[in-house]
Amino acid sequence: MLRTPRHVLTGGLALLFLFPLVWASVASVSPQAGTRQIHGWGFGNYTTLAHYQAGIGQYLLNSAVVSVMTVLFTLVVSLLGGYAFATFAFPGKNILFLVTLAILMVPYATLLIPLYVLLNQLGLQNSLIGLSLVLTMFQLPFATFLMRISFEAVPKDLAESAQVDGCGSFRTLRHILVPAVKPGLITVGLFAFLAAWNDFITPLVLISDSAKLPLPLAVANMRQQVMGIVDYGATEAGVVVLALPCIVLFLALQRHYVRGFMSGALKG
Repeated sequence: MLRTPRHVLTGGLALLFLFPLVWASVASVSPQAGTRQIHGWGFGNYTTLAHYQAGIGQYLLNSAVVSVMTVLFTLVVSLLGGYAFATFAFPGKNILFLVTLAILMVPYATLLIPLYVLLNQLGLQNSLIGLSLVLTMFQLPFATFLMRISFEAVPKDLAESAQVDGCGSFRTLRHILVPAVKPGLITVGLFAFLAAWNDFITPLVLISDSAKLPLPLAVANMRQQVMGIVDYGATEAGVVVLALPCIVLFLALQRHYVRGFMSGALKG
């Protein structure tokens, strides 16, 4: 009997959160004045999206490249950083960790202009690699924190046993600890992907070449028509295309995602 109110509550919350996506999906194929889908139901708005300037394929590729590079950079750096903070003792470790976390308190939009100048000096401004590095920097404080608590949740006997058998630090990390913190890695990777895939402000500042725009910026540019009229149909189609990879990834990895957070909670 106690489960019924909980099921009703969670079901209602699920419907509440799904409603905007369902609305966007229906609006993207429904007839609307001022769009390519004026009469009847169909995929005219998706045709508009597909043929906008460089094409949706190019914008999807740009977003995918930026997101994959951001995930890889974040995983590598946070894995090594979290392992170092959780395993080794060195002078100033706690202060350095607090400084790393303090970056979370700085509004990242205030850092974009200095980063723009820095990337311009390095020749990485208006490049997907430079954009990926900036997005990685914004993800590292939380990612390093999560990887540290993931490593600290692993029993120390595992690493000590491997070292007794002759494994060095990197072999212990690769063969023993990485499989043990796999849920944390997946959680970090999922967060990094969602942030990079959906980010709007960072590429708006750092990318000026229209052929290198990620999909969120392309959709924002496409929605504006002649005389300031908004193409809501094409915009809704863009929202659906943007949301689908995020939904698929989350549904595929949600079990590991929950375990990644629970490992730190159990440690605490």
